[in-house]
Amino acid sequence: MGFWDVIAGRSRPKQANLDALFGVPSAAITLQVSLGLEPTGSGAVCYRAAEGPAFRQTQDEVVALLDADPSAPPVEVTRDEFGYTWLLNRHDPADVSGLVTDLHAVNTSLEAQGFGPGLLCSLVPFADAGGRRVGLVYLYKQGTFYPFAPKPGANRQRDNLLEIQVRDTLGGELPVEDDLSRWLAIWGAPGL
Repeated sequence: MGFWDVIAGRSRPKQANLDALFGVPSAAITLQVSLGLEPTGSGAVCYRAAEGPAFRQTQDEVVALLDADPSAPPVEVTRDEFGYTWLLNRHDPADVSGLVTDLHAVNTSLEAQGFGPGLLCSLVPFADAGGRRVGLVYLYKQGTFYPFAPKPGANRQRDNLLEIQVRDTLGGELPVEDDLSRWLAIWGAPGL
């Protein structure tokens, strides 16, 4: 940042550290042992789709890359009520590393083609035997994680206690978002 940026009060946004996603497999073990939360085997990347053939080609290439494994379920691309696109990928629940590698590939592919500003978040869901679900959400623009836990059977209500438990459990393993106002509700996220 330059001198005039400081004087004018401008700051650069924090750069995403996509390699932080590779901390999720270790965090998954901690969640299993500490809270009984198991990975569901699904994961998603959320982004604002750009207009034009360059973006469509990039998205098609990413989907083709992930669909190259004939034993894996096909990748699903959906749009939510806010106009964001979700790319849902599924793996064996025991293969959290493979899932995270795929999510990392989606993010880096979009970023490398100049579509990084449209990236919103990545999501890795977990569930327990009692039906509680929580997603580890990686905020692309912040470079941090936060938990999002919708209450089972409740209409757009969050399980704040579970979210705080997950935050406290993973605080030493992942960069957790300190600003609770950035813990966005991602209602209807695929896989959660």
